[in-house]
Amino acid sequence: MSKSCWSTLNWLISHSIVHSTLFIAAEWEHMVIIQGFFLTVSPEAVLKVASQASADNKIFSLNLSAPFISQFYKEPMMKVMPYVDILFGNETEAATFAREQGFETEDIKEIARKTQALPKVNPKRQRIVVFTQGKDDTIMATENEVTSFPVLVSDQSEIVDTNGAGDAFVGGFLSQLVYDRPLTECIRAAHYAASVIIKRSGCTFPEKPDFH
Repeated sequence: MSKSCWSTLNWLISHSIVHSTLFIAAEWEHMVIIQGFFLTVSPEAVLKVASQASADNKIFSLNLSAPFISQFYKEPMMKVMPYVDILFGNETEAATFAREQGFETEDIKEIARKTQALPKVNPKRQRIVVFTQGKDDTIMATENEVTSFPVLVSDQSEIVDTNGAGDAFVGGFLSQLVYDRPLTECIRAAHYAASVIIKRSGCTFPEKPDFH
């Protein structure tokens, strides 16, 4: 997990959203998140973690991380994909993934739908695909539907640094998912976290979140 993703998740979890440190530890035993960048270093390790998570019925999440991962590390990525319960990416990463997979579409909703429908090992968990598009709607595909979610409107003059926005989004999403909150709440927290980080320099946050 990247520093900004981890920082965001801990920031939201440590203030009011969570009531017990022991509860946090117990919940985290049910989830694994790995950045696609790790496929460039040790794809065997990623595959081992993914397969074990699936065998234990833990949630395994993967971030596409960058377009070149889908291009130049396509084989190890697709070995891991059947174990992926939640896939995150932005519109550029999604488009590259679609081209490499021969989806023959540039429609991001259709890309999300086709990605969601890829073969999966653990039938106990439906795959969820979430693609962000900057200021445009976030797209989420589940087994039953593809949904668009408007992002929080920000004054362009307030945007300071967009680095880490995607990872903050993932951290916000997972901060709700660990408590089995509805996917709509996961998206809402994700949008909130991303909207906060882009208004600050670097991966920094206010002392306390005002997400509620």
